[in-house]
Amino acid sequence: MKLDRLIGILTILLQNDRVTAPYLAEKFEVNRRTIGRDIDTLCQAGIPIITHQGARGGISIAEGFRLDKSVLTTDELAGIIAALKGIGSVSEASYIERTLDKLGANTSAVVSMREPVIIDLASYYKSNLTEKIEQIKVAIRETRCIEFDYYYKKGQTHRCIEPYFVIFQWSSWYVFGFCRQRQDFRMFKLMRLWGLNLCNETYTIQEIPKSKMDFYAHLTDEIYLVALFATSERYKLIEAYGLDCYTETPQGLQFEFGFTNKDYMVSWLLGFGSNVKVLEPADIANDIADIAKNILNQYK
Repeated sequence: MKLDRLIGILTILLQNDRVTAPYLAEKFEVNRRTIGRDIDTLCQAGIPIITHQGARGGISIAEGFRLDKSVLTTDELAGIIAALKGIGSVSEASYIERTLDKLGANTSAVVSMREPVIIDLASYYKSNLTEKIEQIKVAIRETRCIEFDYYYKKGQTHRCIEPYFVIFQWSSWYVFGFCRQRQDFRMFKLMRLWGLNLCNETYTIQEIPKSKMDFYAHLTDEIYLVALFATSERYKLIEAYGLDCYTETPQGLQFEFGFTNKDYMVSWLLGFGSNVKVLEPADIANDIADIAKNILNQYK
């Protein structure tokens, strides 16, 4: 990742009078040309870096420059550390640890490593999830297509896509890319994606339409639910939808909310058992009644 390498280089320069390009190249496991481009990027950002020629030459930062005042505040650096720790929960790559080590090498001058925010983006299937994310990242860097089996409500399908992003959103991990079969940009949930394979075929990066980059655009409130919950379920409603999601009534807690995904809504409601009654829409109430009858028949 270029950002953490730039921060690492800047931190080393702040902590040393002078370092050489070969030293930085070895430290960050890249070639000298990459280090040269990184130095140019830092200069363009307004950081006063000086290159010294000769036998005792090297790279240094102008005397008196301070990272916390000129580039990133303590809160911003703490945010980067928290984000890196979160990424580390689903990544086996050592660059996370290396970056944190570099940021913490002189914590009194930069920021305390005791960041109070802990972010864990892993899941029960962490090892499998980590492997998928790493494979997709390689495919994106090398602009290689990926193919996989995908499981969804209608069954199973095989897809080949041009991957662009790995996304963590709505409490799940997704890959966003151009689907060859649908000839459109789509998102696929990683835990429904199996048999992932990196293809030798490469692709040409396309410009992504702005409408496709709005990952929330398709979340419309197509189903408006009105349900009555027992007061014992108050904490669950608050946990899921906040303090103002219901109205107190003599009969219980009246909950009104718009949903996009019918299957998710029904499964969520079933989790409350007999402590919820659907008032509207009628077809949802009928569906839940039918499911309850089928469950009862299972145990007869």
